[in-house]
Amino acid sequence: MVEQQLIKAAQSGDRDALITLLREIETHVYRTAYYILGNEQDAKDAAQEALIRIYTKINSYEEKAQFKTWVQRIVTNICIDKFRRTKATVSIEEHNMVFTSAGSVEDELMSAYVAKDIQEAIELLPEHHRAVVVLRYLQDFSYNEIADSLDLPLNTVKSYLFRARQQLQSLLRDYQKGGVRG
Repeated sequence: MVEQQLIKAAQSGDRDALITLLREIETHVYRTAYYILGNEQDAKDAAQEALIRIYTKINSYEEKAQFKTWVQRIVTNICIDKFRRTKATVSIEEHNMVFTSAGSVEDELMSAYVAKDIQEAIELLPEHHRAVVVLRYLQDFSYNEIADSLDLPLNTVKSYLFRARQQLQSLLRDYQKGGVRG
């Protein structure tokens, strides 16, 4: 994701290196925030807060952990805090996922319904389950990277993923039967 030389330069005070570093990670930070929080405005706020925190705390990063897990820990913690503060008012926005297909308009419409229902199902998960699902399936983190990012034991990560998959399966049962919820 990010070269160690760029990180070292940023830590030694090279402002251009730090800006380059932040630009390289901003899309990943926003994507994580969006999938955890479920709406664009909150995700933008959380991503901005995470980037500012990374900017101000870059010197506290140590090579004991991978840089991407350090970054994900920051953004995930900010999102969880924001989610807890606004839990009662979290709105579900239309998610504009694009599925590329050479199929018909019906296929594209069905894909849009599927994407919307999957996003809504993820939003219904408890925050700790949502975080591990986002990191595993949307950010493609390994179990160990998730454990490092969320500061959880490996077995807890596995347990959360198992339970989250069960919950998603239950929420999306209509698709297993060939139906749509829309």
